[in-house]
Amino acid sequence: MTVSVFTRRAVVSMIAAAGLAAPVAAEVDFSGKTIEWVIPFSETGGSAKWANFFAPLLSEELPGQPTVVVKFMPGAGSTKGANWFQEQKHDDGTLLFGTSGSTQFPYLLNDPRVRYEYKEWIPVMASGTGGVAYLNAEDGAKFDGSANNLKDVDFIYGSQGATRLDLVPLLAWQMLGMNVEPVFGIKGRGDGRLMFERGEATIDYQTSSGYLGGSVPLVEAGQAVPMMTWGALDDDGSIVRDPTFPDIPSFKEVCEATEGCETSGDQWDAWKAFFVAGFPVQKLAFLPGDTPQDVVDTYTAAFQAVIERPDFAEISSKRVGKYPVFVGDGSQAALETATSVQDGAKQYVLGWLKDAYGVELN
Repeated sequence: MTVSVFTRRAVVSMIAAAGLAAPVAAEVDFSGKTIEWVIPFSETGGSAKWANFFAPLLSEELPGQPTVVVKFMPGAGSTKGANWFQEQKHDDGTLLFGTSGSTQFPYLLNDPRVRYEYKEWIPVMASGTGGVAYLNAEDGAKFDGSANNLKDVDFIYGSQGATRLDLVPLLAWQMLGMNVEPVFGIKGRGDGRLMFERGEATIDYQTSSGYLGGSVPLVEAGQAVPMMTWGALDDDGSIVRDPTFPDIPSFKEVCEATEGCETSGDQWDAWKAFFVAGFPVQKLAFLPGDTPQDVVDTYTAAFQAVIERPDFAEISSKRVGKYPVFVGDGSQAALETATSVQDGAKQYVLGWLKDAYGVELN
């Protein structure tokens, strides 16, 4: 099976070539208005922290400095909110919608619950992220950089669903030979973390913003032990350590140290293809598809001003991690990367979902 995977250089170069220069915004004024930024997850997860980080910065840069309020519409692993957004029409530029990989993966896998079409939405900002898997203290004491001492442990994991972004950790843990039993149906990764805190789950993973904002205190208190990140792409397309978490090994490193886990072949290629689709460009902000160009340009200019702030690199690294942010045409190119995966990888994952969880999508 041949899987084409974008390298980090290719992703960034393609997006840069699309044109990142902020347009000159027309006379759009949001004075006295409220922007509703709808997130299709619960208020405890990484997407919530991502939107809550950008919302006040966006407010400062939009003309008229409107109030930007983050609202939550969890359900069906984000497809409920995405299906709702598909039906929304432009009114006055005061509706923004945020998605993550858990919205992208059902779309990629032709999940029958998907009634939304990314091509009909207008992306105005996109950002990458990473992810960190961690164990409870008891099992974490057995972790030695490999999963060899964890294969006899029965883990419980709070999951949004196997066709969501959880596909990446669930397949990774299976490749490591670990016994991880998912409890499906949570409304966001923050709810999975709360299960872990209550002792109802014994293993968890969070995207970078969720880990920085909610899981690091658990590690500092000795309640959680970091196991691995999913890694990041270097310029040659290889998996390397996540720059936000340089002291935590990548999944590739743990796989290489674990008996029976392979970093080549169909299974690895499929995992890597979905990692690329789900993480280097994971979170996106959209306007409705019929939004006038002057409003689109206004948002593009505002997000461009946000990332050009002198303190942006410092404050973003602490809240959402050290990852690229794309705006305007760059976010459109990023979206194309995030919603494309080779058919071979897709077919492998569809077969795995059926065999592992009885999930049939075709």
